[in-house]
Amino acid sequence: MNPLELSPADFRRLADRLSTLAEQWLTELDARAIAPATTGAASEALFAEGLPEEGLKDAALDALGPVIAGTRAGNARFLGYVLGSGEPVGALGDYLAGVLNQNVTAWRSAPTLVSMERAVVRGLAAAVGCPGFTGSLTGGGSSANLMGLTMAREAKAPANEEGSPTGVVYASTEVHMSIPKALALLGLGRRNLRLISTDEEWRMRPELLERAITEDLSAGRRPLAVVATAGSVNTGAVDPLKDVAAIARRHGLWMHVDGAYGALAALAVPERFEGLALADSLSMDAHKWLYQPVDCGVLLFRDAAAARRAFSFSGDYVRSMSTDAVESFAFFEESLELSRRARALKPWLSVRYHGLRAFREAIRKDLENARRLAELVRAEPRLELLAPVPLSAVCFRYVAGLPEAERNAFNTKLLARLNARGRVYLSNATLSGNFVLRACFVNHRTTPEDVQMVVAEVLAAAAELTHAGTVSL
Repeated sequence: MNPLELSPADFRRLADRLSTLAEQWLTELDARAIAPATTGAASEALFAEGLPEEGLKDAALDALGPVIAGTRAGNARFLGYVLGSGEPVGALGDYLAGVLNQNVTAWRSAPTLVSMERAVVRGLAAAVGCPGFTGSLTGGGSSANLMGLTMAREAKAPANEEGSPTGVVYASTEVHMSIPKALALLGLGRRNLRLISTDEEWRMRPELLERAITEDLSAGRRPLAVVATAGSVNTGAVDPLKDVAAIARRHGLWMHVDGAYGALAALAVPERFEGLALADSLSMDAHKWLYQPVDCGVLLFRDAAAARRAFSFSGDYVRSMSTDAVESFAFFEESLELSRRARALKPWLSVRYHGLRAFREAIRKDLENARRLAELVRAEPRLELLAPVPLSAVCFRYVAGLPEAERNAFNTKLLARLNARGRVYLSNATLSGNFVLRACFVNHRTTPEDVQMVVAEVLAAAAELTHAGTVSL
């Protein structure tokens, strides 16, 4: 008897239990405290017994209750980080992907699922205004950014040239942390990341980019690539993509767009992303603004040959014997990964169920909710808006009666108190040395009433701190 085999009846019984737990989670989601009432010690204690030698059978699922109870609830008022809200039809697609357990690495390994992923990638590229781009689904924006910059290096300064890899990469001071990490991993080194100052709206200044490239050329350095940001993680700023692209092309540089946060908003507001299609490569995250369960990143690129130059180092044991254009296709020739899960089942099923129009509308509602919160902050004299709101990130702070020197410390404590209350969850950012509260709307569940609660909860948390003697007003 196979000790790991389940009968269809046993599988259905376990699946029914899990479905009941999932249904209960979704039913209670809006009423749950966002921050779970747990501690590091308590969460570690749940798993202190280690892995059992003998199987627990159905009782193995009994421990899921405490696990779920200690999980953050991504309900309508979870506005921290840039994390999508986990659309449930996508979750069902993820479930099926696990059961099918296909390695979506080459057509011969997973025929229909490889074709599905290629179709999803083409569809998303067209939907954001980049028709003709191809690519693949990735673990997230960080891996997509790494692959995009790997393509840039191999296109402009191949690693097989004599000597160590060289080249300067340019990005704004608002660049995501994955970009310096990618340069370190590529052997270019973080010292070769040239940060360009931003304007009053936190966008890269093209004239300073031009100057930096010219200075590096004069000094004998090798400009390699420009990373433009389409939705910075702090403020949602979108660099002037068209201007940046013109400079990159004039100097023969690769242009990669980090659109992990913002680029999918081009579904709803394409006018804010003029020049996106001028990129050589582009990262997006469907687990952000397509609301899919993690993980579901996207790398798009203009030239598949450039991807193959960067990633096609295949052994004979994976060589395809087919000459058919479809049947010989392999994602591992165009990406970092060899083993790849069926990520496309989530967005494919989700978009087929709801339609692209529903996602466009959900994104527009997120943008409206961000503008609504910004207006409420402007109307509240105890609060101060710290940045424009080009997309859905809103940065503000509490200022009533606080000397400038005390505002950072107070708002740091305010954020902790606010999130501990459990009704609203925000994150933070630092802008020009100012610690700010940051709400980011990439949540299909959020309503205007939830937006009203953000301000009410911030003021309530501030009142608690004031009455507790944290600050004298």
